[in-house]
Amino acid sequence: MKDPILEIKIEMIGSGFRMKTELGEVSMIPFGGKVESEMFSGIVEPWGVDTQIVNQMNIRHLSARYILTGKDRSGSECHIYVENNSWQKADEFSLTFKSVPTFYTDSPLLAPYLHRNQFIGTGTVQEDGLWIRFYEIEHQM
Repeated sequence: MKDPILEIKIEMIGSGFRMKTELGEVSMIPFGGKVESEMFSGIVEPWGVDTQIVNQMNIRHLSARYILTGKDRSGSECHIYVENNSWQKADEFSLTFKSVPTFYTDSPLLAPYLHRNQFIGTGTVQEDGLWIRFYEIEHQM
């Protein structure tokens, strides 16, 4: 796999919200963070939220939505909206998971790349916390 296009250090903010029902469980976890890469550097705005829903089939759907604010590789100020989704069995906790991200950006430099290419994400719990890394999918002919 190539180097990640974005590396994000997640910083949890508070304990969030949890609700159990007869249909499953819903958790909402607020977070912020920092991002560094060749294409973009900045912060995760502190109103990001990871929504986790465990359904009746014991499948956990994680859907994190957040805004990155910073500068693209030309030094222009911009934003990147990230929606990052993952599915896993709720009772099979792993320190690493894969995800499918979608990006929107107001950067004229980054938009042609982020809006048209396909990406995969990984989440890894390390000693210093949670890291999210995004990679471009390599298509083979």
